[in-house]
Amino acid sequence: MKIELNALTTERLRESLGGQTGYFKLFFDTEGCGCNGVIVILIVSKPDITDIEVQIEPFSFLVDRQQADLFDESMRLVADENYPSYKLVSDSALFSTNIRTRDIR
Repeated sequence: MKIELNALTTERLRESLGGQTGYFKLFFDTEGCGCNGVIVILIVSKPDITDIEVQIEPFSFLVDRQQADLFDESMRLVADENYPSYKLVSDSALFSTNIRTRDIR
C-alpha cells in the first residue's frame, strides 16, 4: 500500500506529531458512531500485534490487517487548506472528506 502526501499534508502531519515519535494508523472507528464506521488517523506510540506497516517514508503508516482490504493499494491523503481535516482518495474511490487525527499515545 502506498499513501501519497502533498507538501501541506506532510507539514500538518509533522505538526500533529508535536516533535515526538509516533505512527499514523488508518483506522475505521465504529465506537459510538451508530454507522459502519468513520476513518480516523490515530497517532499511536507503537504498532498493535495485528497492525501491518504499509509505508515508512516520510512517516510510518499502519493499518490493522483485518481492515487492510478496505483500502486501495495506492491512495492520496490531502489536507484541507481551511480546516484541520484530511480527505483520503484513490483513482477509484473517495474514502472520506473529513478525516481527523486523534493522538492516543
